[in-house]
Amino acid sequence: MTRTALDYDDNWLEPDEIAQLRRRLPIAYVNAVPVQLGDSGAPERVGLLLRTMADGTLGREIVGGRVRFHEPLRRALTRHCEKDLGPLALPLLPPSLTPFHVAEYFPTEGESKFFDPRQHAIALCYIVPVQGECTPRQDALSLDWLTPAEALRRETLSELSHGQQHVVKAALAHLGLLP
Repeated sequence: MTRTALDYDDNWLEPDEIAQLRRRLPIAYVNAVPVQLGDSGAPERVGLLLRTMADGTLGREIVGGRVRFHEPLRRALTRHCEKDLGPLALPLLPPSLTPFHVAEYFPTEGESKFFDPRQHAIALCYIVPVQGECTPRQDALSLDWLTPAEALRRETLSELSHGQQHVVKAALAHLGLLP
């Protein structure tokens, strides 16, 4: 009997297989910029994760990760929001899954504003209002809610890796929150 890709479970790629694919194909990702809405319904704060980075330093990231094979984008966004923000975050996914921004990460620095030494990745970026209680999970140490001015501080932007500061700036511009 011939097996198809649909015959495998969620973890159908072994670590060495994904590493090989990352060297040969662009990989699809979703990124989410969580926001808190004020009483008027307008976004007031942006959430940034604090993590221990691969080199042992502390750094910030936005919510996101890889889209699995045969996984709808809405499910991938929900999974990554729950994984990074906790099960009670209550994210409000947009009715339309048209991203506000597309970030193309390259394994060579200087090719674009986005750099990922592991791979060529294409990230569809979304703004996701969050209504519930966020309790970061996995390897996130905390989720910090920042005003637009705090998010745009040079110190804050310098803590974002791989060019994600450009996603944060694009999100604030899209929301009309750039000064």
